Amino acid sequence: MDTGTHFVMGAAIGGLATLDPVVMSSDATATAVLIAAIVGSQAPDVDTILKLKNNALYIKHHRGITHSIPAVILWPIGITLILLLFFPDANWLHLWSWAFLAVFLHVFVDIFNAYGTQALRPFSDKWVALGWINTFDPFIFGIHLVGIMFWTLGAHPGYTFLAIYAVLVVYYILRYRSKQNIKRIISKRFPDLKKVIIAPTIRFYQWRVAIIDHDHFYVGKAFKDELIIYDEFKRLPFPKEHILSAIQGDENVSAFLSFSPAYRWEIEEEDDKIEVRFIDLRYRKDGHYPFVAIVHLDRDLNIISSFTGWVYSEEKLQKKLEILPD
Repeated sequence: MDTGTHFVMGAAIGGLATLDPVVMSSDATATAVLIAAIVGSQAPDVDTILKLKNNALYIKHHRGITHSIPAVILWPIGITLILLLFFPDANWLHLWSWAFLAVFLHVFVDIFNAYGTQALRPFSDKWVALGWINTFDPFIFGIHLVGIMFWTLGAHPGYTFLAIYAVLVVYYILRYRSKQNIKRIISKRFPDLKKVIIAPTIRFYQWRVAIIDHDHFYVGKAFKDELIIYDEFKRLPFPKEHILSAIQGDENVSAFLSFSPAYRWEIEEEDDKIEVRFIDLRYRKDGHYPFVAIVHLDRDLNIISSFTGWVYSEEKLQKKLEILPD
């Protein structure tokens, strides 16, 4: 989920903690638990700092080790130890318990996004991405804001957020059923289906769709019971092994290929350079595919420059590559 949603979820955990009599019996414990809930709800995303280094590092490692099983155990311990320095009278066990719930909830809800997490590390490096909920879901964010508003108006925060989370359980079930319905529609229309990627959007009934069958890629959207295909691409093997060998060790290409399950490629050869472009098919917007990896090589197959990430115009892409358009 996005940072704002994780923040309001942290506040919600702080509200739920008011149901804990041990927490409410001590001002120090209550204050420390509220801080722990908010900090714990943000802690796993500390790896966002990798973006300052480069996109490749961020794409390859974001929601990786910081969302793993050891991290879910260690984050609450670290938060608890630090807060006990400032609130020595706080009950350490209940402080740790609520910090743990905040960290666990952060990782748990991220599993339901299309991006996913490596939540099973160290037992598996597989990305767990159920793809039911958009990274920012206005209903989830909004209902938390409503809960916080009622809290400030005097409602009991514990019971308020218990009710809200009961509603959210139903909401998640509805999202699951909606996605399963889209899967059934696609399976009927594409009997030679190899793989399908159904990604949520900010709209409840609308989903992004990337379909792979034996010979083609199809890109479109689903809305309720309707499937609309916008683009169709022939699936072709990468034709030039010497070029592939030259670029596959590049960190931007490697990061892109580790992240993208559905992409196509383009090669453009000019007098003084070769351009290889990989295009992720999951993020079509207004006829444009913004998530790409691109490499420029000279005629001797030395890499001149490369880039991976989200770009929305060719001019910006060329600037990122530090090469002016011809």
